[in-house]
Amino acid sequence: MLVSASDPLGGDRAVVVGGGSGIGASVSRHLSAAGARVAIIDLDPEAAAGVAGEIDGWSAAADVTDPAGVASAIDAAAEALGGLTLACNAAGTSSQSPLARWDPVEWSRLVSVNLHGIYHCMRAEVPHVLAAGGGAIVNVASVSAIRPAAGEGPYAAAKAGVIALSSSAALEYGPMVRVNCVSPGMIRTPMTEPIFAIWPDESARLEAATPMGRIGSPDDVAEVVYFLCSPMSRFVTGQNIVVDGGLTLHGGAIDGIFDRLFPA
Repeated sequence: MLVSASDPLGGDRAVVVGGGSGIGASVSRHLSAAGARVAIIDLDPEAAAGVAGEIDGWSAAADVTDPAGVASAIDAAAEALGGLTLACNAAGTSSQSPLARWDPVEWSRLVSVNLHGIYHCMRAEVPHVLAAGGGAIVNVASVSAIRPAAGEGPYAAAKAGVIALSSSAALEYGPMVRVNCVSPGMIRTPMTEPIFAIWPDESARLEAATPMGRIGSPDDVAEVVYFLCSPMSRFVTGQNIVVDGGLTLHGGAIDGIFDRLFPA
């Protein structure tokens, strides 16, 4: 359920990186429904344009691993919107391998997208938010940062780095800019759907392991991002909010997948 359009983000101007699908798309819709003007940046230009078309937003394509390219896209978004007061960085990717069998090129790719990409985005966003008089940045990390599962070494390490980077930025740029993280657990998105396609029984297992009794949706995360962007969180910065329905009270979000992919 989208937040009410009467909520107080009127006048805010937001950029959502990775906003073409999944959590980022839901964040874009929620911020727009709350009154913000929204620019969507995504690796997939058609996906970005599709979400932008739904919310009368602006869109561009960029690869977060390209610092010049993503900075150019964020600068263009700020120009199109008349500045930036809010940013959500949601681009990410993952894969699995035993630690000693990771291809160094793939390891570097995962760290580059999931950690360096957040840095490249924030580096471009912070000056615009400061120029606008302040605002909020929310980065999407993962429960893998605090409760890693086997087989996701570079992803978990990169997401842990996102939490640390966000805390550091909160110290540097407060009180003008609040910087926080959300750490989703198992959420049904294009990145996680292959798990359920390959192993349909995973749905029942995860539902049983989650105290809230279900797998999360992108809206579950987007509503927390909205809170962190809104005046309701005006005294919240440098925090990581876990959004997992209680799953990590028992274990990691993808515990057991490694053993199915790489049986002993």
